[in-house]
Amino acid sequence: MFDGEGFVRGVLRKGQAVAGARALVVGSGGVGSAIAASLAAAEVAEIGLYDVDDAATEALATRLSAYYPTLHVTSGSRDPDGFDLVVNATPLGMKDGDPIPIDVTRIAPSAFVGEVVMKQEMTAFLRAAAERGCRIQVGVDMLFEQIPAYLEFFGYPTTTPETLRAVSRIAY
Repeated sequence: MFDGEGFVRGVLRKGQAVAGARALVVGSGGVGSAIAASLAAAEVAEIGLYDVDDAATEALATRLSAYYPTLHVTSGSRDPDGFDLVVNATPLGMKDGDPIPIDVTRIAPSAFVGEVVMKQEMTAFLRAAAERGCRIQVGVDMLFEQIPAYLEFFGYPTTTPETLRAVSRIAY
């Protein structure tokens, strides 16, 4: 699973510091777990976790605490107040009319906001965050960053996200 590595590489490429940051990840399924683990490996100071499935959130919090004992892990709240990095790792935003998963009015304009939805480039969540002044990362940024990570991991010749963008055609 390279979603987490791709997501973090994208955040770093955009100039957002990860080490020492406070991150909120909403969604504790496969992609949310991968992102949370990669943020922990990149040395965030604190990670907040939320999912509608409390058991999934608690299981992820337990795993992160076991593997990263110095990481401050909280769970059960999706309030983005005070977080430097806010991530929507849920499927909300794939369809027009989906509710926004996080109260955008509580996100600081200085926060970096990321999305994993690839069905459309700008979800309502990202549009609202951008309107607040937040820097954002769209879902396909994660994809273009994870492909080089995958190639590197398996020892294949790699490429760059810029090259991938130049040869791809995205249709939403």
